[in-house]
Amino acid sequence: MIERLREPSSMMVAAHRGYKSAYPENTLLAFRKALELGVDMLEFDLRLTKDKEVVVIHDATVQRTTNGAGEVRDYTLAELKALDAGSWFAREFEGLKIPTLTELCELLREYPEVLCNVEIKPSPDAQEAADLAMDILNRYGYLPRCVFTCFDAQVLTYIHETHGQKTQGFPGEKMSGFDFGEEGTYAKMWGIGVEMSLLTPELVAGFQAQGLLVWSYCPDDEQGVRYSLECGVTGMTCNDPLPAMAVTGKKGARI
Repeated sequence: MIERLREPSSMMVAAHRGYKSAYPENTLLAFRKALELGVDMLEFDLRLTKDKEVVVIHDATVQRTTNGAGEVRDYTLAELKALDAGSWFAREFEGLKIPTLTELCELLREYPEVLCNVEIKPSPDAQEAADLAMDILNRYGYLPRCVFTCFDAQVLTYIHETHGQKTQGFPGEKMSGFDFGEEGTYAKMWGIGVEMSLLTPELVAGFQAQGLLVWSYCPDDEQGVRYSLECGVTGMTCNDPLPAMAVTGKKGARI
């Protein structure tokens, strides 16, 4: 499934942590609302709990996006589920919970064509998180719809070499442990994400010449979307998917 992004006519719009500009990031509500818009891909972040459950949360700590404090890896799943993951964004979202990867997989059953950008967050147990995530995604038959992302080049290489999965990395200066050699980290990538502050037509062309799909992040207004397209990207990862969907003529789109 993920191979369709190589088709010449493909233009992918991904929802970054779900529809995070309007809903609390990395919650099932944010993902459902993005899916209802008709995005092509969900991007989400994975970490492990103390009892080795795979959960969807960006930060290493819980304090920014919940009413708790401390590191995710020091909580059991039951303890994380006791936290409120919605009211930090707006009071109306009080009571939302940190989802497990399994819960997100269940939601995705309703959207069999939607692709997944699975980001394994750098941590001491990142490789174990990748292994467990692979097991879950494989049970659901979702691996063909996934690309795997990490800012740690060693973890990205591990996913590529151990699991044979497609990976999306970043420009070398944005990653830890990057190998700039001829058979180094770029050779392990299938796609690359370039932040808007770095994006130029020359950079995009250079990565495409290496055989990489190039996606921008995060163009969240019409100007950013049009600039991304002028630079030649074939995908955009957005906090607000609506401008990208409108400019590219996707369903449900409006500005």
